[in-house]
Order: sequence, then structure tokens, then C-alpha cells
Amino acid sequence: MNNKTKPMPSLKSDAQAEQFVAKADLSTFDLSGFKPMRFEVEPKSAALHLRLPESLLQGLKNRAKDKGIPYTRYVRMLLESDLAQR
Repeated sequence: MNNKTKPMPSLKSDAQAEQFVAKADLSTFDLSGFKPMRFEVEPKSAALHLRLPESLLQGLKNRAKDKGIPYTRYVRMLLESDLAQR
């Protein structure tokens, strides 16, 4: 962070974030710690059902929990990531 920028405040809700963004000059804040975020906007029109060993499913659930997302979203992210590399 350079001496011209301020640290971002901790915002606890969407409402707080909306109020902050509506009033703040974001050019005065240090945004270097921000990471791109992907929002899921495409409708889900197909389903995939598969059987897994319990240990694999539990590992997926644990990893998703560590990331703070549902395990089904985590599986979808893994699939999308793999397909994007090819």
C-alpha cells in the first residue's frame, strides 16, 4: 500500500458495501488485495449424477467448506477450471 491510499474498511453486509461504494472515492483506497470474482449468471439447465467413494465426497465437502462455498459449486468450479485449461 502506498502512502496515498487508505486501507479498505471491513464491510459486514451487502447493504454496508452498497452504502460505502455509493459514497466513497475508490481511487483513494488500496485495492491491491482484491481478487477477481466470478459470478454465476448462466442458468443451470442440466444435471449430473454420479456415485463417488464416501472418502472422496467427504474430501470435496471439506475443501468446499474451507473455501466457504457449497460443495456442488466447488465441483462445478473444478470442472470449469479443467475445461478452461484445454
